[in-house]
Amino acid sequence: MTPNQWVRRVGKPLAFAACLIPLSLLVADIFLGRLSANPVEDITHRTGDWTLILLLVTLSVTPLRRLTGWGVVIRFRRMIGLFASFYAVLHFSTYVIFDHLFDVGAMIEDVVKRPYITVGFTSLVLLIPLVLTSTKGWIKRLGGKRWNRLHQLVYVSAAGGVLHFLWLVKADLRKPTIFGVILVALLVTRLFHRRKARRTVPLGELAKPA
Repeated sequence: MTPNQWVRRVGKPLAFAACLIPLSLLVADIFLGRLSANPVEDITHRTGDWTLILLLVTLSVTPLRRLTGWGVVIRFRRMIGLFASFYAVLHFSTYVIFDHLFDVGAMIEDVVKRPYITVGFTSLVLLIPLVLTSTKGWIKRLGGKRWNRLHQLVYVSAAGGVLHFLWLVKADLRKPTIFGVILVALLVTRLFHRRKARRTVPLGELAKPA
């Protein structure tokens, strides 16, 4: 079995199933009555946590490929990113359906008056163009450079998600802090690689006469 065949027949189905595990466990806990006295809060927190976890995993793919040379991991990035967006939609849907019962006026007031809601909603909106342009067809339409530039918004969305979480919690800051440290490390790694690439002088330039 070639690497491409392994990815298509084994790797991607396993990754797909793994990304559904958090949702499966959440649904099981709902039906078995294993949530706390505030089930809406539990659902909100768990879907929010997995949104951030999968966003960070998505951002870790390229550094992992550069560090290990495993080019195959890049084939999983789109799927993981789409699942991150899926959990973000579930997170937002919980807020819309159970917290506000589709009261648009109350939600608009929340977005305007509560900074953590504003930041969280903005982060979700930023994911929309990334999902819509995640296909190979859109990469061709936009061109590699413009597509990469657009998809750098994922860092902004992830940063907004961490800030949303940080402002939401009132006492225990450990989890949002961990997410923030990981995000900063990934961003620093990206900036370091870009700076290193800019400093690299092509061999052709060295061969040119002065």
